[in-house]
Amino acid sequence: MIVGSVRSSVLRIGALLGLLAIAQTPGLAALRDIYPAPERAKTDLAAALQSASSTHRRVILDFGGNWCPDCHVLDSYFHDAVNGPVLEANYIVVHVNIGRRDQNLDIAALYQIPLAKGVPALAVLDADGKLLYSQKAGEFEAMRGMQSSAVTGFLNEWKPPAK
Repeated sequence: MIVGSVRSSVLRIGALLGLLAIAQTPGLAALRDIYPAPERAKTDLAAALQSASSTHRRVILDFGGNWCPDCHVLDSYFHDAVNGPVLEANYIVVHVNIGRRDQNLDIAALYQIPLAKGVPALAVLDADGKLLYSQKAGEFEAMRGMQSSAVTGFLNEWKPPAK
């Protein structure tokens, strides 16, 4: 039990150091805003669904907030050298700003995202807007303690079938 706790702590410290390194990179003194203003969510979702339909990609709804360190880690994993091409070829990401867990609650409920379990939380929609998957148990809530390969597995599992 103690070994697992130590390992978890080491992974979290490593992720935090990674965030600090990103934040101290020239030109990135502060982490960039990932999530647009909360009122944009419905418009962004409608545009993503229209684009997904014509490009045969899926939509990932990424529920979170700019205040969330785990959300920034997830975003960095989305755009790393391994995941970036998979994401670009198969998905359109819509960042749904939940404010301080007081915004876009209707969208979270519609796509069965239990925000009380933590963020980031993801839902996957097909090109027609049908819900294929929603995180129910805070699967990525502790992203700082996870590896990029967890995101790789998720993206590969939910990408559209090859034509």
